Amino acid sequence: MIRLEHIGIAVADLEKSNALFEDLLGESPYKMEVVESEHVKTSFFKVGESKIELLEATDPSSAIAKYLEKNREGIHHLAFEVEDIEAEMQRLAQKGYRLLNEKPKRGADNKLVCFIHPKSANGVLLELCQEIRE
Repeated sequence: MIRLEHIGIAVADLEKSNALFEDLLGESPYKMEVVESEHVKTSFFKVGESKIELLEATDPSSAIAKYLEKNREGIHHLAFEVEDIEAEMQRLAQKGYRLLNEKPKRGADNKLVCFIHPKSANGVLLELCQEIRE
């Protein structure tokens, strides 16, 4: 793993949360996008070498909507940048970590992503992400 790439924060209202983080950080998000496969709207804030990703559900059946039903708004996941996501997935699976994806999938911010189940990581949802090189 190369570095902490971003912290994902589940929010009920992206517009209100963007205003809050703009006020806190003194900058607007550098990117906003919808990830149809995950049923979320996202925005990204740059903080030094890392990022904060705000996630709002676009569908009541999405993982973020379900998370917010059980929890309050707050930290949803930690994402780590990796050089070779498939090799890292294989390494972790061989060590017994429970992966939520069999193959990497396209995520936000031009990344391939895979999630590690919280039960394998002390209750923390972890995301592996690799820049898509086209």
